[in-house]
Amino acid sequence: MKLASLKDGRDGQLVIVSRDLSKAADAGDIAPTLQAALDEWDVTAPQLAARYEMLNAGQIESFAFDQAECDSPLPRAYTWMDGSAYLNHVELVRKARGADVPESFYSDPLMYQGGSDTFIGPRDAIEAIDEAHGIDMEAEITVITDDVPMGVNADEAAGHIKLVMLVNDVSLRGLIPNELRKGFGFVNGKASSAFSPVAVTPDELGAAWSGNTIDLPLLVDYNGAPFGKANAKTDMTFDMAQLVAHAAKTRHLCAGTIIGSGTVSNKFEGGEGKTIKDGGAGYSCIAEIRMIEKIRTGDFITPFMRFGDTVGIEMNDATGQSIFGRIENTVEKYEP
Repeated sequence: MKLASLKDGRDGQLVIVSRDLSKAADAGDIAPTLQAALDEWDVTAPQLAARYEMLNAGQIESFAFDQAECDSPLPRAYTWMDGSAYLNHVELVRKARGADVPESFYSDPLMYQGGSDTFIGPRDAIEAIDEAHGIDMEAEITVITDDVPMGVNADEAAGHIKLVMLVNDVSLRGLIPNELRKGFGFVNGKASSAFSPVAVTPDELGAAWSGNTIDLPLLVDYNGAPFGKANAKTDMTFDMAQLVAHAAKTRHLCAGTIIGSGTVSNKFEGGEGKTIKDGGAGYSCIAEIRMIEKIRTGDFITPFMRFGDTVGIEMNDATGQSIFGRIENTVEKYEP
């Protein structure tokens, strides 16, 4: 099934969305918000699924679904943790500065806990104070869990993945290096993230839900031009169940926990990857193409996002139908 949160107060209004994203039906009598549904998922999921089937069959009252009216499916969450499942991305960053990737990175996932109190909507502006902060998009896949017990293994963690989304994990690259040097994680270097209009259950992905990830290209466009189409399964070092298990290694995770994959990144022909224009799969963030430029030429060439720049993120099924709806964020100057 497919679920969304229309903008309404802090936590949105839960609606069920048709498979083709054309119409929606109210779900407030089952659960007023997505978080409320996740808190009682064993009870609410069968009811939501039954109504979803009725919606697709045209058997219940519905209304036109407008993605622009959506907040992120969870407008705020108790926990948002982002991994780095695509080691190609890490390798490029390290190679650009002449450093090797520690061997432990290939067996022990990188992960940080981000701010989860102020997600922005899929069509909201990215508010930024200064272009010099190095504004960047990061296109990723994410999952939402129910309650996850501490110490689960990856096989057990897979059963706790209840919904799947996309995210634009906005990063401020100019601020991140100083924070990393402090050795205490991101705070200022991570702006509010934007999630896809729709969250879907893994079964909705059919055969594309493969190995606890999505075997489909993640489409990124930048100012109207194709920028990335990396496959979310290709070159994934840690799948989403492994990331959930890592997050739950020493603590219980509450229902509504969001876990991100990190920037989707593919290798090609043993090299650093090619732009779409050059026949490659492109990139899911600007930092990656800048690292390749640095490796090849000695200089960064592509600038980070400026006020007025727009990024789009989407994923289509095998028939070309959008699965999650479209994230489309334009950078705007914020005046304190």
